This record gives sequence, C-alpha cells and structure tokens, in this order.
Amino acid sequence: MVEGYRSGFASFVGRPNAGKSTLTNALVGQKIVITSDKPQTTRTVVRGIVHRDDAQLILVDTPGLHRPRTLLGERLNDLVRATWSEVDVVAVCFPANEKVGPGDRFIVSELAKVRRTTKIAVATKTDLATPAQIGQHLLDIAELGRATDTEWAEIVPVSAVSGDQVQLLADLLVGLMPEGPQLYPDGDLTDAPEQILVAELIREAALDGVRDELPHSIAVVVEEMGLREDRPDDKPLLDISANLYVERSSQKGIVIGHQGSRLRQVGTVARAQIEALLGSPVYLDLHVKIAKDWQRDPKQLRKLGF
Repeated sequence: MVEGYRSGFASFVGRPNAGKSTLTNALVGQKIVITSDKPQTTRTVVRGIVHRDDAQLILVDTPGLHRPRTLLGERLNDLVRATWSEVDVVAVCFPANEKVGPGDRFIVSELAKVRRTTKIAVATKTDLATPAQIGQHLLDIAELGRATDTEWAEIVPVSAVSGDQVQLLADLLVGLMPEGPQLYPDGDLTDAPEQILVAELIREAALDGVRDELPHSIAVVVEEMGLREDRPDDKPLLDISANLYVERSSQKGIVIGHQGSRLRQVGTVARAQIEALLGSPVYLDLHVKIAKDWQRDPKQLRKLGF
C-alpha cells in the first residue's frame, strides 16, 4: 500500500441526460453503465471502480433527480438522496451545450440540504460548446452555487467523449477522498452483479431507436443465466434467458417489430455487448411480456427489482 493511499466514494448527479453515465465509463476506462440519448436511462446505482497506484475511487451512478410523476419516480428520487448522504463527494454535472436552468436549480437546492458532503461542479460535454459558451457556463454555475448557498470545492470543465480534462477530474476527486485502504480487489470494475449488468445492456439495446413514448416503459429481468452443460472447456457457451416487460400490448408490438425483426436486432446488439463484458460466447433468449402499468404498481415494482 502506497503511503497516503486514498479511497472513497463519489456520486455523479444532475438532471437526466447530463452526461453522468458517459463520464463514469470514461473514468473507469470501460463500459459498465448504459448510456442512451433517452433521459432517465439509469435506474440502478452502479458502482464503477477506478484503480490507481495511489488511490481507489468508487463512482456511484445515480438516476437523474427529477420531479416524480409515478411511484417508480418517487423511489428513484429516494435512492438518489440516500446516496448523497453516504458518499464522500457529490459531483453535479451541468452540460456545457445547455443553459443552467430550473432543473439544475432544483437539484442544487436539494443537494444544499446535505450539509456534510463535499460538492464539486462538472461542466460536461465541452466538446459541444465554444470557448465563450464554456466561459459563460462556468460563471453561471458559480452564480448558482452562490444563490443556493452551495460551496463548490471545484468547478471543472470536461469532455468524456474527447477525453479532455477527464484525468484532471480524476486527480481532483482522488484529492478529496479520505486516506484509507483499498476497498475492492484489483481488476474489479464494478460491484453490480453480472445479472444486473446484463439486464441493463439488454434494456439499452431495446431503448435504442424506439420512439419517445417507450423509454420508461421497458424493464428487463434476467430469469436464468448459466454455462451450458456438456460443452468442452475451450468452447463455453453462456445461456441467458431474459424477459422484457412493457406496460401495454401496443408497446409489445413496437418492441417485437415486423415479424420479430426489431427483437432480433435487439438480441444481436445486446449479445455483442454482453460477450464483450463477460468475455464468453452467449446464447441469448429474449421474450417480451406485458406487466400492466408496472411503474405505478408497488407489487410489480418489487417483482421487477425496484
């Protein structure tokens, strides 16, 4: 153990689609969190683990905080607030290509109630903004801190896509962590169970390209996952059976597509991602089922893992 070794937890927060998941993946150096151009993609709190010689940084990716319209929304918000009070640093993400708005003010005002946690501001997506826009954006973030009585320990512009300043952000986060031992074994990139990661990759593939009405209505549950028996050791095959749940029969048709074309495409994309993550050939069996209005039903939410 290096003298002065640091370890701790940081949480990225921000309104939906602020670039939190992309930033988590950039810092970890591998895709562990699903990203999508649909807001509200993240539902589970995935911990990404950054290993360094001098530190271990555990990144907690929370759902975007928003004004809830359903029971699912309320549960996701409770999850966010619980996380904030338990981590060492909360990093609020403000996309540089959008003006600081009421959604950001709502989040920072909520965060101001969590007194003990160190807070930093990250201006994300700087590759999509001009230097003048970024300069103004940083001033607006500083002003929002003053207006909400929030003290920013740092304000950092980054681009996860181009990699600009990602290393600097990692250094700053490490500097804010307490001294302490390594918390996870070398080589672990996340503590999320493989089933959860697989379900999330399937959901990402299912969300890609569907119309706007569907993103919140898809839940994925991995029913079975195991190595197929009677296979030679040098030719393993991982069998995965998963259900995609939607809320209405019209949505089921959208997900399956004409003569099953869309579901086949989802399977192809998801299988490639899962094989890359787990390093093994995969046989993926997908079924689409209807769980009527599951986002508003406590019993169904429990069954689907919320």
